[in-house]
Amino acid sequence: MAHPEHAHEQKPAGGPRVLRLSEKNPKVRTVVMERGPLGIERTFLPAIIKGLGITVRHFFGNVTRREQTQTIQYPDEKCVYPPRYRGLHRLMRRQDDSVRCVACMMCPTVCPAHCITIIPGERADSNEKFPERFEIDELRCVVCGLCVEACPCDAIRMDSGIHMTPVEFRGDAVLAKVDLMKRGALSTAIQGGRGGDWRDHEPPERGPESLVPAAPR
Repeated sequence: MAHPEHAHEQKPAGGPRVLRLSEKNPKVRTVVMERGPLGIERTFLPAIIKGLGITVRHFFGNVTRREQTQTIQYPDEKCVYPPRYRGLHRLMRRQDDSVRCVACMMCPTVCPAHCITIIPGERADSNEKFPERFEIDELRCVVCGLCVEACPCDAIRMDSGIHMTPVEFRGDAVLAKVDLMKRGALSTAIQGGRGGDWRDHEPPERGPESLVPAAPR
């Protein structure tokens, strides 16, 4: 409830007309909003015409001169992929042209989309395993690259620079081991790393104290 003495009208310069003030907080006011004359600016017609003019100018500029358009005429024109582009998977090969995968099941375990299927088999010439069946469902793949990071043998890569092409049948999106090895190449990575006895062949860089394990914390 406002005091009677605050009931007189006030009109600050450049502001609305004040009828009364609150007795608890003078900043709380009752004002009267006066509607001005309805002119051409109040109809927003000039702003609408200006916006349509900008749209028409950009439209004809992009159609005739392609000034600011970012569209490319695919497939006649193709954009250049960056070096770290994650394309279709491929399986790398060894010196004897066999697959480098040892069926350790790291990639299907870490895959968040569960799109990798591996059935392991035993090699006749060694104690290592190999994938009898290696399939990747490219429609389920989320292109995260975790399979490449988890692989300890440099067996799977996504640096092919090729994106998945459209398919008409669901089964055509499942790439088998033969399809993955067609894009593969010879890998120069050392199978199994440098070995457990690498310290015997390479001198330490920081002296013998660097080989001492750290104390428990």
